[in-house]
Amino acid sequence: MTALGATPVSFDLTKQPKELAPLFADHDAIVFTAGSGGKTGDDQTLLVDLDGAVRSMAAAKIADVKRYVMVSALFVEERAKWPESIKPYYAAKYYADHWLEFSGLDWTILRPGTLTNDAGTAQFTMQPTGGKVARADVAAMIQAVLENPAQTIHPSIHL
Repeated sequence: MTALGATPVSFDLTKQPKELAPLFADHDAIVFTAGSGGKTGDDQTLLVDLDGAVRSMAAAKIADVKRYVMVSALFVEERAKWPESIKPYYAAKYYADHWLEFSGLDWTILRPGTLTNDAGTAQFTMQPTGGKVARADVAAMIQAVLENPAQTIHPSIHL
């Protein structure tokens, strides 16, 4: 992403929004791709995927960064499709997404299927496919929504 003009920032999501806000200052957008990972407990899922996301939204508002892109998960909005084995993850993503929708930020929510390390295809859909998606395609979609704010503010996009 740095080749595209983005500046990745690594930070501690457990910090208070007032502490995070200076890291966001002078940025045009926040792209939230953090996650606790599949090998942590439910406590870390809540602290990173939900609370960390909400803290970053609050920090974005303090720093006056209006554009926010959330990488969420496919079928988050359909509770009946939440996999039993990762239900806390889906609950965290569900509530983080809803917090974002009511945040007052200019948001876009990306909802990819299972992420892979395959080569990208550059094919996207606005409808859920339930399949796998290359991380490269998610990165390409992030770039596309940031480059086209008029068409991409406030939708949820399935990959």
